[in-house]
Amino acid sequence: MELVTDKKILTKGNYAIANAAVMAGCECYFGYPITPQSEIGEFMSGKMQELKRAYVSAESELAAINMVIGACSTGKKAMTSSSSCAVALMQEGLSYAASDELPVVLVSVMRGGPGLGNIYPSQGDYFQATKGGGDGDYKLIVLAPSTVQECADLTYKAFYLAHKYKNPTVLLADGMLGQMMEPVVFKDYPYPKVDNSSWALDGANNRDGRIIRSYAPSAHNQCEFLQKLHQKYKLIEENETEWEEIGTDDADVILVSFGSTARNAKIAAKMCREKGLKVGVLRPITLFPFPSKRLSELSKQGKKFISVEVNMGQMINDVKLAVKDDVKLINKPVGIPPAPVEIVKQIEEYYASF
Repeated sequence: MELVTDKKILTKGNYAIANAAVMAGCECYFGYPITPQSEIGEFMSGKMQELKRAYVSAESELAAINMVIGACSTGKKAMTSSSSCAVALMQEGLSYAASDELPVVLVSVMRGGPGLGNIYPSQGDYFQATKGGGDGDYKLIVLAPSTVQECADLTYKAFYLAHKYKNPTVLLADGMLGQMMEPVVFKDYPYPKVDNSSWALDGANNRDGRIIRSYAPSAHNQCEFLQKLHQKYKLIEENETEWEEIGTDDADVILVSFGSTARNAKIAAKMCREKGLKVGVLRPITLFPFPSKRLSELSKQGKKFISVEVNMGQMINDVKLAVKDDVKLINKPVGIPPAPVEIVKQIEEYYASF
């Protein structure tokens, strides 16, 4: 596929991500194919080599994430992409990258699980992305697009935030977004260049040598390091939490939903308004940092909350922590999200219980 700049085209979510990654200045891509994100590696295999940038079809997901760690340690913009059961294999590497404070970018296009599962769309990796499957007290920045346009826009942002905070960043999409086609406009990369000259391993000419490592030789050192790491996470929460709100001011009930599923939640809220039911939507765009503060503010106004997800109920736990109240779940375990008419029916039943 040809690299697209500054014009509107009809394209798949996976191609939008790959095109945006190249435009964001991605210098190295290492990956291993798995449905439903294989088109990302397909695009990169041609375009990265054409632009004389690094591309390796790795022998495994373990190899891919460790190649990204190596490239990022030199200050390069590097990424990998994968899905669900294969991202599970990368968890140790992500923990190391968080500890080493490296700007790894991972695109995770979710499919059904657990285990090998199936190739149908899912949001079952919310825990995997936001809570982490590796060891230790670390966090990943997690961005959740809802449209193919956002697949491109948030890919730009993923590279920027990863380098700004020296923190692994995940673009968490689902199989539906990866495969659906929508119009996308690709603009120039909108973020400033981040200076990495103070830490990158670029050869110790005329300066002291540098070491990037996760091992701390004493409990005291590790405690100090973790305090510093979590101060950074607090800073990220203060500065980078992002969400979309629709009709929440006068709402009695607020639907909380992310990714492609939020599109159905928005339609359902509109249908409810037409029926005289005051329903709004809050869509988290950053899953970490999660918009807990805003949800808490809304809960103090006496509003009720429903979490709409394509899993057995994962984000609902973060909603409950934020609002400190019972939260209703509307869900499907895997596949096509709950239909708007189905969501409306359950909202009407919920209203009747007030």
